[in-house]
This record gives sequence, C-alpha cells and structure tokens, in this order.
Amino acid sequence: MSSKSDWKHWSLKEKIGQLFVFGFHGTEPSEQIQALIREYGMGGTIYFSRNVVNAQQVHRLSGELQRTASDAGKPPVFVAIDQEGGMVARLVEGVTLMPGNMALGAASEAEGARETARVCGEELRKLGVTMNYAPCIDVNNNPDNPVINVRSYSDRPEVVAGFGAAAVQGYQTARIAATVKHFPGHGDTSVDSHHALPVLPHDRARLDAIELKPFRAAIEAGTDCIMTAHVCLPALDGSGVPSTLSQPVLTGLLREELGYDGIVVTDCLEMSAIDDFYGPGPGAVRALRAGADMVLVSHTYEKQLAALEAVVSAVESGELAMERVDEAVRRIMALKEKLALDEPLLPWEETARLIATEDNQAVAIRWSEASVTLVKDEGGLLPLSRTAETLVLWPDIVPVSVADEMLSGQGTLGDFLGKYHSNIVERKLSDADALAGLDSFKQIVVVTYDASKHPTERDISREVVKLAGDRTVAVSVRNPLDLLLYPDVSTYIAVYECRPLALAAAAKALFGELAPQGKLPLDIPGAYPFGWSASPSAQ
Repeated sequence: MSSKSDWKHWSLKEKIGQLFVFGFHGTEPSEQIQALIREYGMGGTIYFSRNVVNAQQVHRLSGELQRTASDAGKPPVFVAIDQEGGMVARLVEGVTLMPGNMALGAASEAEGARETARVCGEELRKLGVTMNYAPCIDVNNNPDNPVINVRSYSDRPEVVAGFGAAAVQGYQTARIAATVKHFPGHGDTSVDSHHALPVLPHDRARLDAIELKPFRAAIEAGTDCIMTAHVCLPALDGSGVPSTLSQPVLTGLLREELGYDGIVVTDCLEMSAIDDFYGPGPGAVRALRAGADMVLVSHTYEKQLAALEAVVSAVESGELAMERVDEAVRRIMALKEKLALDEPLLPWEETARLIATEDNQAVAIRWSEASVTLVKDEGGLLPLSRTAETLVLWPDIVPVSVADEMLSGQGTLGDFLGKYHSNIVERKLSDADALAGLDSFKQIVVVTYDASKHPTERDISREVVKLAGDRTVAVSVRNPLDLLLYPDVSTYIAVYECRPLALAAAAKALFGELAPQGKLPLDIPGAYPFGWSASPSAQ
C-alpha cells in the first residue's frame, strides 16, 4: 500500500473519505473526481456507460485515477463497475461479454456462473477494475418486477443461492471483489427503487425461505461485499425506513445474525427511494449508523460533497460514533490490502493480448448457446426453411437507463438469420406497414423484448399470432414471460437477452444448426413449469 496505509493515524476527513464511492462524468478523470481523491482520499469510484468507450480507454482511465491517488499520497481507490453480463454491462467493446444471470440459469449448471465470472473478473482486473457490483442474487419471483427480471438466475431461491455462490467464487478467484446485491432482497417488488420506495410485506419465515437464502450462501462462499436494497421490510424494521438505513437490517440481521464481516456498500443514495425522502447527506449518516461501510453517490458532485460534509459534521457532533467510522475503515483497508490495489497495470500492449481472447470468447459462446430454450414447437415449424420467404418483426427496444441496456449497433435477429438465408425481410414492430402483405410470407419470426411493458410489442405480436399463428415462430430476447401475451403461438424460443451472442445462438437454433439445451429457469404461470424444455436433446 501507500505511505498512508497506517489508517489509525489519519485525520477524520481522510477516514471519512474512504467511506465513499463516487461516480463522475466523462471518459477521462474529471477535475471534480480528482479533487475528491486529493482532498478526501475518496475510497472508490464507479464506472457507468458514460465513462466507457472501450477496453483500451478503460485501462488508461483506471491508471490515471490510481496515479492521481498515488501522487497525492492517498491509498489506491476501488474501481467498481456493474458488469453483471447480458443486459447489464457497462463495458462491451474490446472485452468478452458474458451471458447474463437468467441465461446462465437456463443453462442449468452452476459451473457456468463460476466460469463466466472468473473470465469476466480476470479481464476487468487487467483493465484496473477491482470491484464488480455483481452478481445480482435477488430471487425473481414477481413477474411484475420492473428492475430485476433477467438479472436474476431464477425464481427458485435454491438455484439463485447455488449460482450466486459460484459466481462469487469465480470473481474472487480472479482477484476482483464480488458484490452480491440487493440485500435483503429486491426480487419480489413491483416498484423500482430508482423511482420510488418499494415495500416488501412478507413475514420473517417467508424471508428466510426465499429472499435471505441466496445471501446466506454468498456469505458462506466468502463474498467480499454486499450491496443494500432501498426496500422497506416491516417484518424486520417497523420504522418504515428502507433497509439501506435500517440498523435492525444491516447490524441486527446481516452482521449479528448472519455473521457477515465483509464490506457493506449502499446502493446509490441518489435513487429516489433515498434522495426524495432523506437526501444524500442525511442518508449517508443514517446508512453508516445502520451498519454500512461504504456509501455510493453516483452522479452529482454537489450531492457528493454534501454527503461528505454531513458525515464529518455527524462525527464531530457525536451523532455518528467514531468507532463506527473506524470499524468501516478497517474493513475497507483490509480488502484493499487483500486485493493489492497498488499493483501496477501491465502496459496496454501486453494487456490487449490477454483480454477478449479466443479461449475467453469460447467460454461466452458455450454458455450462451447452452441457454437457448425451446419452450414449444407444436406446429413443427423448426428448423425453418432456408429458401421460403421470411418476415422478421423486430421490437423497438427502448434502452432502460437504470440498467444501461444500450443496444444500438449490436445487430438484429434478422442480421444473424441472414447468415443462413438470403430471402429475409425485416421490419420494426412499430412500422406502419409491419403487417403489410403478411400472406406473401411462408414463415414469420416475431421477436419480443419485454412485451408486457411495451404496448406496440404486445399488440402487434398478438395480431401476428391471430392472423398467421400456424406459420409464426416467436422468439423472446429478454423476458420469457412474453409467452403469456400470445399463448396461442405454436413455436416459442427464449434466449433471455438481446446481445449478439444470444441472437447468434437463436439464429442457429431456428435453422437447426443448434439443438436447444436450455431449460426454463422460472415458471411461466399456468403454462410451463420451472425446468421445462420441449427439446428432446435437453431431457
């Protein structure tokens, strides 16, 4: 570590700086983030898509941030990212993008979670990223959840527990801190805490049986970090505060009952569930009092300064105990020592040869292809003809800002089908002429992303099935529950994400180049159970 490693002799301001993870804007270190490092010895930073161009730029950015800390005589900073895989990935260009959690759940082997996390972690570490805010181990048992969905491995807590623990082991084998989230569970909410304050009304027995089971497994697996959820659980804390600010949840349950002694980091305090009701300053003080070790403020410099100053004032006034600060700093510095954050990066020329390798890409392809799930083929439409006139109807995918589902330029299913078939017409579902001349097409592929939330997807896909269901294949490229909106379609394939590897695998399955092996990682209520597959090769 640096000469500042003897943290017990630091000033109050330096200790409190370690308790914060701050985001910034731009693809180079901003003046503001550099000032926060120099003046406060900020504990960590987080990359969003706004900070990322490609692997080479991230490698340079990470190096510049650490040089700023070193030149100022401050400890190295954690560099964090949300690189969950699949639909939630900040860094796409120049790295191996792994399948997301639900795709891995469909592949049905926890080894997939372990191997993909290890490879992802090794590449991130080579780029100077040392903390991944992954895996998401929320149990996806609410079909109306607006924020978790395919970020979860399954609707079965035992599956999420096993896969999550495997992912923790994979990341930490690669010397990158895993951060399981969102404690004590965000899977059974119909409200997004980015925009409001969700309430989970279940009793303690139910929480033990479902929400808490994956976190127990992650703690046993030795997860370095746990991220809190801005969710109210009256069964655990009747005061009405979200878990992020709750001493009964973070200290009583997580520390004392579950025995966790790693770092607890908050979800971003600029999310509406905290910002609208408390503000980042009071929120930071309350989170640290409750038992959090690091506070995440992702976006606004003024709110970051307000949070820092609020914590300093709280310690000086006695509102926040100095012992609580020291306890948090101890954990933070111990993890920085463990991860050897002062280890220099290799030059880019060497790094470039070690990331996005053929071997790493083969891992991503193998598990992506293993996830393709044939739910039904009652009409015997597969494999598709390679000569018949084919219409592909493609959704107008709306990027989800909270998850950075940025998909422009990555190709459509029609692009990948075109590798096998030259007679393909592709239209957007929103096109005025989307269904024009439907009778002239011998086979139709309708693609949906998350039809329950996008009326055009829902209405047009239903109309297609109504008019030409006997020659229509439906492909879900995100939410497998889309089938409930057009149950009469005779053939249905789920691939769980709209990334190039998933689209390539779907195209191969549609043309018989790939025998689907995936199994449903959740129930499609009233239709198909967990573990279902219509593919003989998956039985």
